[in-house]
Amino acid sequence: MNIKTDIAVIGGGSGGLTIAAGASQMGAKVVLVEKAKMGGDCLNYGCVPSKALLAASHQARAANPKFGVSHDQTKVDYAKVNQHVQDVIAAIAPNDSVERFTELGVKVIQGRAEFSSRNSIEVGDDTITAKYFVIATGSSPMVPPIAGLDGCPYFTNETIFDNKELPKHLLIIGGGPIGMEMAQAHRVLGAKVTVVDLGPILPRDDPSIVKIVRQQFVDDGVEFCEKVKIDKVSKSGEGIVMTITDEQGKQQQLSASHLLVAAGRIANINDLCLEKADVAFHKRGITTNQRLQTSNKKIYAIGDVASPYQFTHVAAYHAGIVIRNILFKMPAKVDYKALPWVTYTTPEIAHCGLTQQEALDKYGEKNIRRLDWSFQENDRAQAELATEGLVKALVHKNGKILGVDIVGMNAGEIVQTWALAMSNDLKIGAMAGYISPYPTLGEVSKRVAGSFYTDKLFKNPRLKAIVRLLMKF
Repeated sequence: MNIKTDIAVIGGGSGGLTIAAGASQMGAKVVLVEKAKMGGDCLNYGCVPSKALLAASHQARAANPKFGVSHDQTKVDYAKVNQHVQDVIAAIAPNDSVERFTELGVKVIQGRAEFSSRNSIEVGDDTITAKYFVIATGSSPMVPPIAGLDGCPYFTNETIFDNKELPKHLLIIGGGPIGMEMAQAHRVLGAKVTVVDLGPILPRDDPSIVKIVRQQFVDDGVEFCEKVKIDKVSKSGEGIVMTITDEQGKQQQLSASHLLVAAGRIANINDLCLEKADVAFHKRGITTNQRLQTSNKKIYAIGDVASPYQFTHVAAYHAGIVIRNILFKMPAKVDYKALPWVTYTTPEIAHCGLTQQEALDKYGEKNIRRLDWSFQENDRAQAELATEGLVKALVHKNGKILGVDIVGMNAGEIVQTWALAMSNDLKIGAMAGYISPYPTLGEVSKRVAGSFYTDKLFKNPRLKAIVRLLMKF
């Protein structure tokens, strides 16, 4: 078939589906091409199954003798845990299905797309010509070049959620968000877990925040081998053996029943034949401008293939930028100043805006105030026995909010208020002045914001003198 359309979207993950649904419902002719599962990585291998597995681990952790509630013995039926994961995927899948998008007016073609010219792609025997293309092919697990790894069985995030038997000892390569979430979930559900990383765990997050999370992992019984070199991996009986070398040159062998590779992601661009479309790319993905246009201005790239931030919500955000550019000819551009991210460990980690180092580099130390507020000072956290937490806000001396890091229960919910404030250029006074319901964990945001004014209000001799004078009347 020779198909002509307004917009051809390559990739049926979060970003691609958002563009396809939005553009079609606003009157554009849309073709969507997906070579694997509709819903992409997030639904089938990422956000959804990982959070379902974590939810099961939360239930295993829930009984706490400090509340006067305890189980003599927690029993985990891992096959039922896996069934819960599959049930959650199945419950959400209809929203991303071929049938639903067909009903929305999108022509869905299942197959592998490759560019054949600047304005056409081929999918099997079909040729699709479009006014605009959107590349939304996402990313896949990166498998590092470790000696012997290709001869060993191992999981990635694309296969571990099919596992129906709890690993006796899970060895994880990678201390990033995926590795850490899977480490804690499996440990709480009963597996022995060891995390191995070339550097420190969670390197993108604030070290003072990571320290709190790391201690919880240690308390849970997770073992860490950080800043080590992985020399080789080999199969041994029904398990694997890994040889590592630490910073001092000491070699050590680790034995485990199962191996999970969570060493980062790689953009899915190799089979697109981008050179035929005059689309520039590099080893990490596709080159775009701030409008997400590639070197071929009729071709856009979104999500993991076009961003240093590989998150589902970034792909959805990109989709909105592209829709405004293509459908309404608005020069919309990406702006990451208020980009939040969350790691769903216990306790959770959330971040929005600049890191401390980025703020120092941009504004200088004398212009920045760091505000800290502990969950220990929050009454709801005390009631929930969830006092291991901290809010760290970076604020310019003029009141501009530069960034925030949060560790603690529901940090991912708390950070959204900060993201809203920063997106709308609200100053710290707005965070300090709103009415927060009591008792809530969200009150920590108001408290830390209010501390910006502590010195001005309570440690100001001149202000005290004025108040004493006014009290005479």
